[in-house]
Amino acid sequence: MRSVDYGRDVLAGPRRKKVPEIPAEPGLVVEDPASGFCGAVLRVEKNNVVLEDRHGKQRLFPLRPAAFLHEGKPVTLVPVRAAAPGRTGRSASGSVRVEGLRARTARGSRIWVEGLHDAELVERIWGHDLRVEGVVVEPLHGVDDLPGLLAEFGPGPGHRVGVLVDHLVSGSKESRLVAGIDDPHVLITGHPFVDIWEAVKPQAVGIAAWPRVPRGTDWKQGVCAELGWGEPADGWRRVLAAVSGFRDVEAPLLAAVEQLIDFVTADSPGR
Repeated sequence: MRSVDYGRDVLAGPRRKKVPEIPAEPGLVVEDPASGFCGAVLRVEKNNVVLEDRHGKQRLFPLRPAAFLHEGKPVTLVPVRAAAPGRTGRSASGSVRVEGLRARTARGSRIWVEGLHDAELVERIWGHDLRVEGVVVEPLHGVDDLPGLLAEFGPGPGHRVGVLVDHLVSGSKESRLVAGIDDPHVLITGHPFVDIWEAVKPQAVGIAAWPRVPRGTDWKQGVCAELGWGEPADGWRRVLAAVSGFRDVEAPLLAAVEQLIDFVTADSPGR
């Protein structure tokens, strides 16, 4: 009599899914789930790997099976021959550049900026960092209805909001608009410049200084008229093209954006 083939032994239990092995190539972004530390591989030292995050902080981790997450999935890092430590370079913000980066899945937290120009300038300098961290930047087209927008968004743990505000100085309209917002899951930072254009260093765009625009005159229109730049759309293309990295913008903008990135990633899952 021919026996019936019932396949594998049903008493053997479920097979464990094999965790993939990935070479610890310099620049590979992985995460240590135990500590939440996320960084790029710098080098392998004996049975350990050195990771560096976007702030330049380095940490040493043992190479153990299934010890890391890559794109959210467990992996085992294995040494590669002749791993070179010097291939990451620097991004436009001055952080460690991660070569061959795949953008991380977007976090629940957001960074809001006042307008499209603000969003484009932030992307120009911090775009690489934001993709490493999975942070989305959204333009608001002004902060007049910021309390209503926050109420609609519903900030909370892992769902934070960082807001970048232009002309955030004592007595300004912008400072009055945000004065009543008090939420531990919301951080509002800003810079003292009338418009994000002015946060770009004059020498970067080839001028001695930003023109003084009379009160009551649209600032961008006034600047373009004074400098002979045509319409504001033409002027902005000139300004944005002049920015290649963090050295082309003023320190208050750098500090404000770095604060926001740190804030919106501080309590997110996987950090």
